[in-house]
Amino acid sequence: MIAPGMAGGPAPEIVIISGMSGAGRSTAARALEDLGWFVVDNLPPGLLPPMVDLAARTRGAVPYVAAVVDVRSRAFTTDLWSTIEELRSRGCRVRVLFLEAGDDPLVRRFESVRRPHPLQGEGRLSDGIAAEREVLRSIRGEADLVVDTSQLNVHELRAKIVAFFDADGKNTLRVNVVSFGYKYGLPVDADLVIDCRFLPNPHWIPELRPLTGRDQPVREYVLSQSGAKEFLDAYTEVLRLLSAGYEREGKHYATLAVGCTGGKHRSVAMAEQLGARLRDDGIEVQVVHRDLGRE
Repeated sequence: MIAPGMAGGPAPEIVIISGMSGAGRSTAARALEDLGWFVVDNLPPGLLPPMVDLAARTRGAVPYVAAVVDVRSRAFTTDLWSTIEELRSRGCRVRVLFLEAGDDPLVRRFESVRRPHPLQGEGRLSDGIAAEREVLRSIRGEADLVVDTSQLNVHELRAKIVAFFDADGKNTLRVNVVSFGYKYGLPVDADLVIDCRFLPNPHWIPELRPLTGRDQPVREYVLSQSGAKEFLDAYTEVLRLLSAGYEREGKHYATLAVGCTGGKHRSVAMAEQLGARLRDDGIEVQVVHRDLGRE
């Protein structure tokens, strides 16, 4: 089907890669390129429609287009959103991938390559990072997928991008369930956060302390506590409502963060249970235990 306003062919799928400098935009772009996407780096937002028209003229030979668009482009925020609206009005499926990272990892990465931050000017590296974070605030808030690369190496980031964007013809919701420990901080890419600290902590049971939420004794202990099953039942219903709404609104990726104090017992057990329930509903799920092994 030829989308309205497309120059002679079907509209390609479009992914706009944005985010913090040093957070892995180039790695994400290379991963998509390896998947067969046509990728352009440092493209001004205003040139996106002509590029999409060129892809449409290939009559399906270029079905997937990705563009790295960032603060190096002038009038970045205003131009980007007006361009996205224009493309969507012409029938294009446009998604925004935002790469995030904490200040400390970004500082270390810039210092390791001995390069200044693009917004640093005459100030400090941290000033440039703060300025960029402010410029990108609205983009991050509206992104379809936010990936925090603070604790990811290039191979792990590439694997995550491949898992999200491998062209398999599916348009269903994909959920990333992440267990974490509050004492290590909230996952910055979480769409939803569940707090499991209302349950008794297996850490204080000597025979359970060295085990994790993946082990049967801990799992049985956590799930047998008052309110655990009711919580799982109620939150599963909430997730069903949310997943249906996400799919209606065209949101294909969501990160559910499940936390306890240390990210070792309760959050791990509950994350595994929620992941299993979502799979039973036919939702594609990946369960990751961010802080397991840190204690």
